[in-house]
Amino acid sequence: MTTRHFGSYTAARVNFRDLLDTAHTGRITTVERDRERFAVVDADVLRVQLATLRPAGAVVAAEGGGWSAFLPGVPVSGEGDDLDGALEDLIEALREYAADWNDRLLDAPNHRGHWVLVALTELSDDAQLKSWLLYDELSASK
Repeated sequence: MTTRHFGSYTAARVNFRDLLDTAHTGRITTVERDRERFAVVDADVLRVQLATLRPAGAVVAAEGGGWSAFLPGVPVSGEGDDLDGALEDLIEALREYAADWNDRLLDAPNHRGHWVLVALTELSDDAQLKSWLLYDELSASK
């Protein structure tokens, strides 16, 4: 029988390989410490689930000989000479926002709710973020 719930930090540390192996299989795996419970999940599985839970809803527009892209309700935007340039700039802005969020915005009331966006940004590479940003358009064209 596989241990999936570790009742203490010490138990998790002693069985760290088993903890990661169990989480890798997709089983719900937890660690308790000081009356708090933490879930251990495969980062790629979490990334896919976060992308599903938080559709980008990106808005892109051609304007003034260039392109702009933004996420409504999030203080990030991108601009470029073409759509790819605007998306690359938006991805860079998302990465900067995620860093700022972790450094100082985490507890600000108007930023606290962006945990999913920040986690998704940090767990994704640029190609994955671009695909996520374009998903609504790509799925609508199918």
